[in-house]
Amino acid sequence: MVNAVPRLVVAAPSSGSGKTTVATGLMAAFAARGLAVSPHKVGPDYIDPGYHALATGRAGRNLDAYLCGPELVAPLFLHGARGCDLAVVEGVMGLFDGAAGEGELASTAHVAKLLRAPVVLVVDASSQSRSVAALVHGFASWDPGVRIGGVILNKVGSDRHEELLREALDSSGVPVLGALRRTGQVDVPSRHLGLVPVAERRAAAVDAVAAMAAQVVRGCDLDALEALARSAGALPEGTAPWTPEPPAHDQPPRRAGKRGPVVAVAGGEAFTFSYAEHTELLAAAGAEVVPFDPLHDEQLPDGTAGLVVGGGFPEVYAAELSANEPLRRAVADLALSGAPVAAECAGLLYLCRELDGRPMCGVLDATARMTGRLTLGYRDAVAVGDSVLAAAGTRMRGHEFHRTVVEPGAGAAPAWGVRAPARRVEGFVQQGVHASYLHTHWASEPGVARRFVERCRTS
Repeated sequence: MVNAVPRLVVAAPSSGSGKTTVATGLMAAFAARGLAVSPHKVGPDYIDPGYHALATGRAGRNLDAYLCGPELVAPLFLHGARGCDLAVVEGVMGLFDGAAGEGELASTAHVAKLLRAPVVLVVDASSQSRSVAALVHGFASWDPGVRIGGVILNKVGSDRHEELLREALDSSGVPVLGALRRTGQVDVPSRHLGLVPVAERRAAAVDAVAAMAAQVVRGCDLDALEALARSAGALPEGTAPWTPEPPAHDQPPRRAGKRGPVVAVAGGEAFTFSYAEHTELLAAAGAEVVPFDPLHDEQLPDGTAGLVVGGGFPEVYAAELSANEPLRRAVADLALSGAPVAAECAGLLYLCRELDGRPMCGVLDATARMTGRLTLGYRDAVAVGDSVLAAAGTRMRGHEFHRTVVEPGAGAAPAWGVRAPARRVEGFVQQGVHASYLHTHWASEPGVARRFVERCRTS
């Protein structure tokens, strides 16, 4: 039964405890046992799912109860887990940390409850011994709706240290399912927005995932963890997998032998932030989705009728992106023709006149630059006017995560009115261009993709 997919959630008391190492290592270790493993990540993180995909050979998928709403968490999970033997869900931040000011919303605990999944708590034990029992007791008893099915001790210093930790936890009622040593921690490089994405270091990332798997195999009871995953409760009756296919009355007209509109989607090392569901929605709406790499491709794909440029790190590759003048001209010409262009965060920067003094596409009368200030958080937004993505008044939730500022010129209307945490307008709409700092999840509003593809047909 699809609702009975074995699953577990990997959580921690706080960020930096080792969730990514344990979750990715578990995915790879279970896959090495011959299981088809479905990888998931709580929250809006784009980078960890790349490592998950390496570990499992399947697309890493996000489960975000703020961006998509709690009602879509289980359906999106089932969509990703279709045909799999087991699923591993990596949490975000600390177990009970969610959207600011929204209670449990979008926390790992919230998602675990929506999935009726047991939780494995990864504890950084490097500076404690008997106190670990108090910590685990607190987390296990805080919310009766969250089942802590086991603990994995991370950064354990020695055999004696492990012995003391296990003794302390003997009476906690929460079994110890693994202990990973402090030495030999996997080194995955980070920079200003988190881990370095897989696309930028694929060979090294493959080695890192293998090292994570080896740590987990050495230090964890995989049989007990698999049994815990199989103890997950059935999802509510009637819960069905999400589908990108539009309702029958919204199905695009299909003519035999006629090619759908080509939607070019930016990828490569500079543009790695995207949700798997976006391309699925575009394809289901009738588009022919064609990836391209703005670092290396000098032209857009043949027949491009629309362009999607998601997030990533254009500031890291500003020189290379600027040097690719033929592609910059092609993007500017496409936008000038009125063709639909959707850009998020890094895509917004790419469309500006310049980024850190280097020429970009010049589609928008705006300049962008790096700063030392991190802008981070969920946003509640409404479309200010009609655009290729949304009709005026369309409400969507988004997420901002960047260290840049954009200084606009004149001539473009804003894309969004941000309602929370503070009221302001944000982004650009001009001709067929919709560009914004907000990362949105189109599964929450599938009409966005259908509207975009329809504009590609008719523009």
